[in-house]
Amino acid sequence: MQRLVNKRVLLGVSGGIAAYKSAELVRRLRDAGAEVRVVMTNAAREFITPLTLQALSGHPVHGDLLDPAAEAAMGHIELARWADLVLIAPATADLMARLAQGRGDDLLTTLVLASDAPLALAPAMNQAMWRDQATQANLAQLRDRGVRIFGPDSGEQACGDVGPGRMLDPTEIALLASGCFEHGLLTGRHVLINAGPTREAIDPVRYISNHSSGKMGFALAEAAAEAGARVTLVAGPVNLPTPPRVNRIDVVSALEMQAACESALPADLFIAAAAVADYRPADCATHKMKKDPKSSNGLTLELIPNPDILAGIARHAQRPWCVGFAAETHDVLAYAADKLERKNLDLIIANDVSAPGIGFNSDNNAVTLIDRSLHEEHLPMASKNKLARQIISHVAGRLATDKAVNGKL
Repeated sequence: MQRLVNKRVLLGVSGGIAAYKSAELVRRLRDAGAEVRVVMTNAAREFITPLTLQALSGHPVHGDLLDPAAEAAMGHIELARWADLVLIAPATADLMARLAQGRGDDLLTTLVLASDAPLALAPAMNQAMWRDQATQANLAQLRDRGVRIFGPDSGEQACGDVGPGRMLDPTEIALLASGCFEHGLLTGRHVLINAGPTREAIDPVRYISNHSSGKMGFALAEAAAEAGARVTLVAGPVNLPTPPRVNRIDVVSALEMQAACESALPADLFIAAAAVADYRPADCATHKMKKDPKSSNGLTLELIPNPDILAGIARHAQRPWCVGFAAETHDVLAYAADKLERKNLDLIIANDVSAPGIGFNSDNNAVTLIDRSLHEEHLPMASKNKLARQIISHVAGRLATDKAVNGKL
């Protein structure tokens, strides 16, 4: 069920005795890596409480179409746009009939009409209701529209009847839900990325830093999430929004970034896109350092090396596949190749930050990928978002090859 990683599942619960199974379904979906939000019909609340599903999903449960508080938090149209899959389990005969007619007379049916996401139903009803001609006609109509139907199962029912109409087991529904999604290039992988600059404090108001904007690292995080990965982004101080479905950890200094990256292990892939300061002041003043107006002497700072985060993770006992960046101003490819070998990397991405229109603070970049055999692949100038997708595609292919050939990861 790795295809559910980072997917957004809107679970609809309608009013049948099988609603008690929805609690277990929420757990199974979340265990597979999906984010789940729940919408209940009024009848469903007679069988299971919203509080139960809220506790299991980690989000407030939605139920009323015209609830001002709910609209302020996440309006029903926004909720419809949020979903990657709308899954209704259990789907009663009444709900199937209303969906077949295209009705939008409660929150759940309105969301179905408003969402472009795939729709899947797990029917649950008495065996006679399932066999009824009207129900079968509604079922055929829904299938003709591309609605996926999960089940039903056959067996003893709560009313004592025996026959088709039981809702499938939650584990089986979760497995079928995963089949609604394509297998991404990085599905099931944990990708760790660091991005942005670090700030090394001189005193409480001054620091040493650099011009890194973090845009390339954030674009890579977004591209990795789109490829199905579970992404941890360790970010230095930048003014960028968190990409969707990315777990962001904010840090300031190189030491904080090192600790956060090491704590995020194990990972399958580490992309070191951050511009980590090479040095930090040996001592940080506890108060703002004052300039003596009577003195013309300069200020001398003693700097000590910061840890090499990338090299450290490349030597780690839980070593992931390691990708580094070489942001240089001259002899770019030579310096990059040296860094690749010296830090024991699997791939390095070289870019010339002195070139106009690319590099730090720019929305565009152009890079050269160099692997262990020193094979070079040039990616011409493009937006950092487009370039990030190209890099992730290349790296994902190398990961799959390494695993197949060497049994890595």
